[in-house]
Amino acid sequence: MNILIIGGGGREHALLSIYSTSSKVKKLFSIPGNDLMSFKAEKPVKIFPKINPTDKNAILNVVKKEKIDFVDVAQDNPLAEGMVDFLQSKDIKTFGPTKAAAQIEWNKEWSRDFMKKHHLPIPSYVAFSSIKKAKEYIQRLPKGGFFVKASGLAAGKGAIRCDNKEELLKAVEQMKTFGKSGKTFLIEEALIGEEASIYAICDGKNFKILKSAQDNKQVNNFDQGVNTGGMGANSPALVTSGVKVNKRIKQIIAMTIKGMRDEGISYVGVLYLGIIIDKKKNLRIIEFNARWGDPEAQVVLPGIKNDYVSIVEACIKGDLNKIKISEDKKTRVCVVGVSRGYPGDYSKVKNKELFGLDRATKIDGVEIYGAGIKRNGKREFVDGGRVINVVGEGDDIFEARSRAYRAISLINIKDNNLHYRTDIGWRDVDRRLNR
Repeated sequence: MNILIIGGGGREHALLSIYSTSSKVKKLFSIPGNDLMSFKAEKPVKIFPKINPTDKNAILNVVKKEKIDFVDVAQDNPLAEGMVDFLQSKDIKTFGPTKAAAQIEWNKEWSRDFMKKHHLPIPSYVAFSSIKKAKEYIQRLPKGGFFVKASGLAAGKGAIRCDNKEELLKAVEQMKTFGKSGKTFLIEEALIGEEASIYAICDGKNFKILKSAQDNKQVNNFDQGVNTGGMGANSPALVTSGVKVNKRIKQIIAMTIKGMRDEGISYVGVLYLGIIIDKKKNLRIIEFNARWGDPEAQVVLPGIKNDYVSIVEACIKGDLNKIKISEDKKTRVCVVGVSRGYPGDYSKVKNKELFGLDRATKIDGVEIYGAGIKRNGKREFVDGGRVINVVGEGDDIFEARSRAYRAISLINIKDNNLHYRTDIGWRDVDRRLNR
């Protein structure tokens, strides 16, 4: 079986790795992919760095030329552009939600309205397409925390936290910088509590919930600084432990899948539920995404013990209820190494050499997934903002963190231009120390 993965970051590299463990897989392909995907790969890997992941005809040509048996659409933009619909219309076996189903991510106004209609637990919100009307609304708001969110896709950077009216007014103006994605935006109350990410694999009716994870979006330690596409994650997230929380998570996923069916939409793919859990273990929904998270995929996927191809095939056939998914009991921590300056201007770092990957990969219990990286012979160079994902595994949060940080400490970008947070998993460390 030849499998094509649409996307090119750490998430897609983690997917490629789990697909490569299947005896059903012969060759793996990725559009656009990254140069680290073939580094110590178990199966032959071919990438297409010059093809845009939303270019339907170019992707169709690759599918035909390379005799692809199956396509996994893993990235948000191709999902929003209807890549799954297009490929399925050409009788190509494809995994991922249709454009209509994926709008639970790419259209936040529709998504919030859907959640409200189907009685899902959400913050109060108002949608705007007029900056003037939004500013008038802001003047009437009480004191407190709020978020301004671009309705469309914004590479994980479209949600801006505001603690006063001055910040709200500035954030509303910032929506212009997101182009089409920011033409419609939401102002909603800021939820108080601790975040967690939940992943369910769905076949349109049945679903299986996997290990939880906890993302760290801000660029600096202890959630300081601006939002990024993700600076690290750990799995499982201990904040989700307990019968009450897990029962409520299952209810929310079930209500969402049923709500989709009631809307005439079959949700087939990975459903990502972002939640806030307060001190009383009550849950409210931050957002839904229509695919694996990044960097959460890097800490959840390696724990799946099943043949991943078999799981995906069961989803496509609508037979997921016949599969029992087994996961290991390991804890994993992913530390994301980025170009200094990210998520702002990192142009001075691009094309600089990356050192230390060979040494880091020799540490037991460590996996490294590429993102913004390119290879020239046996040398690696920076080709983006988020460069590498270093994952450590262990029997607990301490062992997993130790391995991840030992490995990333061996890696650097010329002139000390590698930046990473040194606190990934800190909440669960505190929980373990203080229990």
